[in-house]
Amino acid sequence: MGELKPYVVFAETVAAGSMSAAARRLGMSPSAVSQIIRALEREAGVTLLHRSTRKLALTEAGERCYPHCRQLVEAARAASESLVLARNAPTGELRVAAPVGFASHIGPALAPLLAQSPHLRLRLLVDDAMIDLIDARIDIALRVGRIADSSWTARRLCELEMILCCAPSHLERYAAPTAPGDLTLHQWLGPAHEAVDAPHAATSATGDRAPAMVLDLHGPAGEREQVGVAVRIASNNLLALRQMCEQGMGVARLVHADVRPSLTNGSLVRLLPQWRFTPMPVTAITPQRDGEPAKVRLAMTALQGYFARLPGMAAAATSSTRT
Repeated sequence: MGELKPYVVFAETVAAGSMSAAARRLGMSPSAVSQIIRALEREAGVTLLHRSTRKLALTEAGERCYPHCRQLVEAARAASESLVLARNAPTGELRVAAPVGFASHIGPALAPLLAQSPHLRLRLLVDDAMIDLIDARIDIALRVGRIADSSWTARRLCELEMILCCAPSHLERYAAPTAPGDLTLHQWLGPAHEAVDAPHAATSATGDRAPAMVLDLHGPAGEREQVGVAVRIASNNLLALRQMCEQGMGVARLVHADVRPSLTNGSLVRLLPQWRFTPMPVTAITPQRDGEPAKVRLAMTALQGYFARLPGMAAAATSSTRT
């Protein structure tokens, strides 16, 4: 872009009316302005300005060149203003990726920001599979659980409290557990990535081994128990697991904040409330940037505030780390 500087200097000189005035605008010396314009004239092989001790006047070539140089300066200023706007005001499209079971929180979290920012648009990509964040031009991606190392910046939003639930109809067929060991007697729903073949997997009447998952529970007195349970129904979608749990199809480990309405209306019952799981972290990841756009910065603030207030969530530190 260095070759454009002489045209900018020429345009500012014409607009200012003198080389000394242009020099003050540009933060240069008058002699430097004069040298740059003379070099431009030598390179072009034409004279752009008639100079006198009292004023400057455009030559015919200068008159033809000046409008284009003025447009160049105006375009550069517009580009600079657009960058300032991106830094200071939320505009354009905010692209957010979230898991299916977590997407219901995005609307309530970002609604106030969208209401206050009429020039901001939201595009929400919901998928339990890992989206290519670069190809999809994602600004913020929410991840539940541990995240792999990457070049993105990770900020912990909160921690999910996981609880054991089943439908009342399930307890009509199975006795309510009173200790972690009783959980092996129940039919289970589980995440597909945790339902794996294991030594403690149950063998069915047909001889095949059901996939299993391990529950790591912490008791009221600080004790810890790990229980392997056979998974009859596995899914990679937490929303589907919750719906099947409400239909009495088994016991599931679910997000407390998501099932609070179901616990309140009686469609789900909490089991072993005195026993707890290690909370699952919820992380927002964003691209590495020297300057974060206002839309991302304000959306992160909105998400952090929303999850800090949400019942069943544990607040997390707001420091950033690279993943």
